[in-house]
Amino acid sequence: MNAPIPELTDRMRQIFGLVVEAYLERGMPVGSKMLAGSVSLSPASIRGVMQELEERGLLTHPHTSAGRMPTETGLRLFVDGIMQASLPGAAERAAIEAQIRDRPVEEALEAATATLSGLSACAGVVLTPRQELRLRQLSFVPLSPGRALAVLVGADGSVENRVVELPPGTSALALAEVGNYVSSRLAGMTLAQAEARLRAEITERREAIDAAAGELVASGLAAWSHDAAQRPVLIVRGQANLIDDAAAADLERVRRLLEELEDRQEIAQVLEQAREAEGCRIFIGSENRMFALSGSSVIAAPYRGSDGAVVGVVGVIGPTRLNYARVVPMVDFTAQALTRWMA
Repeated sequence: MNAPIPELTDRMRQIFGLVVEAYLERGMPVGSKMLAGSVSLSPASIRGVMQELEERGLLTHPHTSAGRMPTETGLRLFVDGIMQASLPGAAERAAIEAQIRDRPVEEALEAATATLSGLSACAGVVLTPRQELRLRQLSFVPLSPGRALAVLVGADGSVENRVVELPPGTSALALAEVGNYVSSRLAGMTLAQAEARLRAEITERREAIDAAAGELVASGLAAWSHDAAQRPVLIVRGQANLIDDAAAADLERVRRLLEELEDRQEIAQVLEQAREAEGCRIFIGSENRMFALSGSSVIAAPYRGSDGAVVGVVGVIGPTRLNYARVVPMVDFTAQALTRWMA
């Protein structure tokens, strides 16, 4: 845990803000000569202030002769206490709202994410509202006398496999029959609906299906339904924005970030942490375990449904040197626009 940061003098605060702003704009360490025209101090005096800021853990330098750049602690201080954020411009607001107007839910979310990605020059991400999987087909592949592989195909084409333990005496024929019944009679239902219908059929003995096999399948449908309800759907757009001119000097970091973006479940867990936030939640570098190695930041904000409950999270992922003053209000506005549209 970082030690408390002592109060900064007005001069230190001014120099620190200028260094961070210049670094976020250029992506390169900032020297004293670069700031000399912005403050009434000599380069030597500016270097002295920079040295004090470095001793406090707010600035660092990649090598002795280089200028300074903010540490993650410094970026956190800048974002929380110095940054001057403003609303996105009228053109940006119009571009975001235009993409979500008169579209189905998933198309609107994809379009909003792509637009946010383009405007922020980051990867755009959104957790979509959870939707129940609808059943298309269920089949079983025997593995051993006591085990089988259950293969569930959803109406959206998704496929899930699970190894299940079979009740003693369950035959391959019984499994095939109950699988055929589910596929022919329950297709199109949600997993919860299919489970309820199957249990009713078993109880009332209206179908000639093996009770033990039927109960096994009903329990499996219940477990699948619960898992699906807990598993958010993630949309990622604009990964190519992460490969800019500045990225050429740090290809290893970009490679790591692109690899991390492939792990949708981990990203979803990061975004889930923003569900309870009042506005934007900002994770800088190692503040989040997943993006610690690539040195990346996540800015995310929740959006709400017609009942006022949080239904998803929208945000961006990019390098720690992204323009927070511009991107934070942009993400916040996108979340507000999605909330208005869903209401």
